[in-house]
Amino acid sequence: MGQRSGAEHRDLSALAPELSQSLLAWWEIHGRKDPALKPWMFTKDGRWPEPHEHLNVLECWIAEVMLQQTQLKVVLPYWQGWMKVFPTVDALAAASLEQVRLQWQGLGYYSRARRLHAAAQRLAQGPWPRDLDSWMGLPGIGRTTAGSILSSGFNAPLAILDGNVKRVLARLHAHPRPPAREQVLFWQWSEVLLDPARPRDFNQALMDLGATVCTPRNPDCGRCPWQFCCAAYAAGDPTRWPMTDAPKPLPFQVIGVGVVLNAEGHVLIDQRLDEGLLGGLWEFPGGKQEPGESIEACIERELKEELGIVISVGEELITLDHAYSHKKLRFVVYLCAWVSGDPQPLASQQVRWVSPDQLDTFAFPAANAKMIEALRRSIN
Repeated sequence: MGQRSGAEHRDLSALAPELSQSLLAWWEIHGRKDPALKPWMFTKDGRWPEPHEHLNVLECWIAEVMLQQTQLKVVLPYWQGWMKVFPTVDALAAASLEQVRLQWQGLGYYSRARRLHAAAQRLAQGPWPRDLDSWMGLPGIGRTTAGSILSSGFNAPLAILDGNVKRVLARLHAHPRPPAREQVLFWQWSEVLLDPARPRDFNQALMDLGATVCTPRNPDCGRCPWQFCCAAYAAGDPTRWPMTDAPKPLPFQVIGVGVVLNAEGHVLIDQRLDEGLLGGLWEFPGGKQEPGESIEACIERELKEELGIVISVGEELITLDHAYSHKKLRFVVYLCAWVSGDPQPLASQQVRWVSPDQLDTFAFPAANAKMIEALRRSIN
């Protein structure tokens, strides 16, 4: 089997029972079955559930959405805090979107919080869905998230295909193309391997294998239960897989930001439109620096265009570099004094003058935390 590293469509269906059994046997000993690590995956008396037992689907749903773009160790404290504030779907549905955003603050990809809130308002009206299509019809739920919720909560025989699983399957087959181009094929592979009697356990085992053994840079092949069948291992260098497309260079932009104070010492903030990764969050106003434009002129222009106000740019407060998945930004932040004009939300939802000690009650993007710290140092 070591000479088949280039095979595109290895048929492992005959080996599927052996692969499933060996993975589950490995997981029984080495899996991440710690209630302190994944509390949503355990019964209320701290046991891993038997196949016939159901779990709290709300807890599974919140965890799976948080895990869409974030590692488990980061998610856990956020999940714990979230479940204290919103212990039921009714509590989440009844909360304001601002309360939801504030509870999500720091997790990134804030559209997830907005979609959770919208989905909760639909789920609060009726029974929890038990089928894949109904879950996928909810905001923010794709096939993997829906399969994870149903297999975790109800032990439903549904496959998953998250990043860890794609990597394991790409190496198992030494597949010559990026998984993103082969979604149908990778879903078929995941479904073939799934243990229909223990789908909850199998999916968790497959994710744990990818997270703890078949890691991106330093896979521990000596501990892998699938080493005997892995085409990437046989080829000698598993880190060559998954194949990836050549990354495109990230665009770089300089953003001028104005922290505007009025005569009363209040600071001006505006709320972004409900779109994009940071939709609905609050921020200090500003915008992209144009070619040949000084940063001071950029801030004056942006605040005139977006808020209809005239300001006087003062001293530099802080400069921050911040990388998103699709671009790199440099925020150059200046203290400014309001001169004239009634602030209008010309490019945002709303604007407010607030006391600096009130800023913690608004949900800001992560980059703004250091701006707020710098502001407080400058006025104290």
